[in-house]
Amino acid sequence: MRLRDRQVKGDSEKSGRTQFSIIVPVFNEALLIQPFLQHLRERAREAEIIVADGGSSDGTVELATGFCDQLVKSERNRAIQMNSGACVAHGEFLWFVHVDAELPLRCLDEIACMMNDSKVVGGYFRIRLPRRFIYRLTDSFAHYAGILLRMRCGDHGIFCRRTAFLDIGGFPKVPLMEDVEFFRQLYRSGRVTYSDKRILVSPRRYEAIGRTRLTLAYGFIATLYIFGFPLAKLASIYKRMCCHHT
Repeated sequence: MRLRDRQVKGDSEKSGRTQFSIIVPVFNEALLIQPFLQHLRERAREAEIIVADGGSSDGTVELATGFCDQLVKSERNRAIQMNSGACVAHGEFLWFVHVDAELPLRCLDEIACMMNDSKVVGGYFRIRLPRRFIYRLTDSFAHYAGILLRMRCGDHGIFCRRTAFLDIGGFPKVPLMEDVEFFRQLYRSGRVTYSDKRILVSPRRYEAIGRTRLTLAYGFIATLYIFGFPLAKLASIYKRMCCHHT
């Protein structure tokens, strides 16, 4: 069923709508979930916080309960999780953030300022990784190449109008790069802007896989994507190059 045809929970009963809904997709994040949700509440007090769990088995759901406004469960698939969270959201603006991020101060004010322009359908934040040369290369490349190629990943904290999200049909259920696919659809639907305020991104995947290896792997996969390489094959490459095998 198309998202446009689905009734968002509580719409007919709420006299006023929460302006911001923040959707956090998670899977087995017991170590991070409570500290992140506390951080999120401090940085975005007015927002509705929705945790979208993909079948965690480490106690993430139990730890998140009481620290968020809503908790939804679905199969393990980031696109499905984010769509499930969006379907119960009451906010006029939807913001998708990762559990291992540190958000900038006054982040909601920043989004509200950008969305004051009725032509703007959505946007994102710049990212910052720790101060090492390879990370400086990564976040700088991600920014300028992303502008040129109209590509953004979930680390950038993509946000959009709820109406635009519904018109697009949400995140596509694809094996990889669902956030990039969604962002490109968003770009086609109206003006997309960005903030120079930075989301501090955790380097945990870089440290686990290898800084240089992961940076080159991401660049390689992005290049193949631009040239139309099938997403199923990209997902296979991603598993071989970017996942930690024990």
